[in-house]
Amino acid sequence: MTHTNDPTVVAPAQPALAVTTARDNLFLLVQLRWIAVVGQVATMALVELGMGVRLPLAQMGAVLAVFGLGNLFSLVRLRGAAPVTNIELLLNLTFDTLVLTALLYLSGGPTNPFTALYLLQVILGAVLLEAWATWAMVLVSLLCFVGMTFAYQPLILPPTGPDLFELYIRGALVGFALDAVLLVFFISRINNNLRLRDQRLSALRQRAVEEEHIVRMGLLASGAAHELGTPLATLDVILGDWRQMPKLADDPELAAEIEDMRSEVARCKSIVTGVLLSAGEARAEAASAASLRGYLADIFEEWRARRAPPIATYDDSELSDRKVVADSALKQAITNVLDNAYEASPEAVFMRVRIEGDQLVIVIHDLGPGFTGAMLADIGRPYQSTKGRQGGGLGLFLVVNVVRKLGGRVQARNREIGGAEVKITAPLSALEIAAAR
Repeated sequence: MTHTNDPTVVAPAQPALAVTTARDNLFLLVQLRWIAVVGQVATMALVELGMGVRLPLAQMGAVLAVFGLGNLFSLVRLRGAAPVTNIELLLNLTFDTLVLTALLYLSGGPTNPFTALYLLQVILGAVLLEAWATWAMVLVSLLCFVGMTFAYQPLILPPTGPDLFELYIRGALVGFALDAVLLVFFISRINNNLRLRDQRLSALRQRAVEEEHIVRMGLLASGAAHELGTPLATLDVILGDWRQMPKLADDPELAAEIEDMRSEVARCKSIVTGVLLSAGEARAEAASAASLRGYLADIFEEWRARRAPPIATYDDSELSDRKVVADSALKQAITNVLDNAYEASPEAVFMRVRIEGDQLVIVIHDLGPGFTGAMLADIGRPYQSTKGRQGGGLGLFLVVNVVRKLGGRVQARNREIGGAEVKITAPLSALEIAAAR
């Protein structure tokens, strides 16, 4: 993966978001059509039965049948994987306008108050379409309206009923109400789609920034590991000389401290060597096959031997065993969470692992003061720490990103009985040997 400081690093994701939004909008258009069909049938029944106005019901029914078939075609089309384009949305709105024109032609033409629905088509075009397509929608609506002024079937009014103007006023009221309801329904749903798109885009941008930050940290870590090799080797030689000095060797307390120092220097050298060896290596090259139960138990035992808390409980009774990749990155992530738990609660740390469906679940909790509200709100963000150390707060940030790369997630909460809990969930498929290859 290539990372850059260019703020447009997430640009490839934007077309995908636009395609998703276009599909959502077409689905809303399908819903709006069904509402229109029901409304048209109800209006025809009211005019025919309630007002005594004779309508060509057979012809209008045929037009509505074509309209319904077109809507069914759109539903079937949405099941496919092909993206919904601006042209396709324009064609759908044009189809709707032609159906509206046919219904108006059969029911009075320009004397029908429901000609106001042309404005609904134009507004939908302005919301859904690009600028040129919106003007094309305006032109289509104008041409249909103008053409209808020259040819239409007039309404056949009952001899004893209301006159045409009175019917027009009543119809205009109904048409306005219908326009208002449909616009509120549709525009509010469209705005919701746009808000969801913006949220997804914001999340992608944040992820790109975090991944870029990780790359910079990796480069710094590799450089630091290279530079630290020499002073660590020097310290190891000096401590070896001190170990041979009679004055220090004869003092049991000093001798024990020297051995502890040598052990810590050896651990630092091992970490530095691991950083240098793993830099730039593929996951399959940096990991080996292992038993899941043994891999997780070894991680905890190695950590317990190093930290030696008074109480350190590990529970894998609900874990079924299988062969997985002994991923060093996941090991480091688990160790980071254990270290954080130990720093918050040196007296006791607990870890339990289980499998839920196809997910590996690792839960680590302590008896400390728990997370602050700000920490829980920004979990996984860099430099969010309660320890007050400069540059602190990277542990959970790295954990979240390592687990995210595996397709999992990290959740944190404060337990009701006290202490903090971190839950790591990762798909087992990401830990299988085939996935690493």
